[in-house]
Amino acid sequence: MIDFKNGTMFKLKKDLSVREKDVAALLIPGETVLGSYTALRDYIVFTDKRVISVNVQGVTGKKKDYTSMPYSKVSVFSVETSGVFDLDSELEMYFSGVGKIKFEFTGESDIVSIGQAISSYILK
Repeated sequence: MIDFKNGTMFKLKKDLSVREKDVAALLIPGETVLGSYTALRDYIVFTDKRVISVNVQGVTGKKKDYTSMPYSKVSVFSVETSGVFDLDSELEMYFSGVGKIKFEFTGESDIVSIGQAISSYILK
């Protein structure tokens, strides 16, 4: 499980190699993967229903911990875009019952599109 007290992960980078098959067993019928981002061995997957965080464990990496964070539990979220000197962007989501989860992305990530996608699912 994510260290929710720390509330942050390593900087995430868009990764097209993480596909729906990597989290297919967790998806409900009709759920669609929107994008995936990796940080070292761990990764997160955004779907149209939730964020799935995958913590890869052990030497071989076969053991994985999946944390599902549904958009329906988000009370507030914040997007920070990259700047001239600070090239990284951030997404903070506040989940009821858990608190703040912070994701840091590399500058090449389109954080504004991520924020728009989350808005479209939260503000229904």
